[in-house]
Amino acid sequence: MEKNLLNSPQPEVNVMDSLFAEMVLDKALRDFRKEKIQKKIDQSLRDKNKAEFLRLTEELKKVS
Repeated sequence: MEKNLLNSPQPEVNVMDSLFAEMVLDKALRDFRKEKIQKKIDQSLRDKNKAEFLRLTEELKKVS
């Protein structure tokens, strides 16, 4: 006997929605990371820490 599950939730995965959500999340994470690195770059400039500045600018290039 087959169960009739008309009232139970049936998750329907829409591939386009899933890809769009993933893209939005990736961009948000990338933007967050860039902002964090930029703040560290600003601090390295205030501290006159050239080595840290150069390291962070290279890291920022990789994230961008």
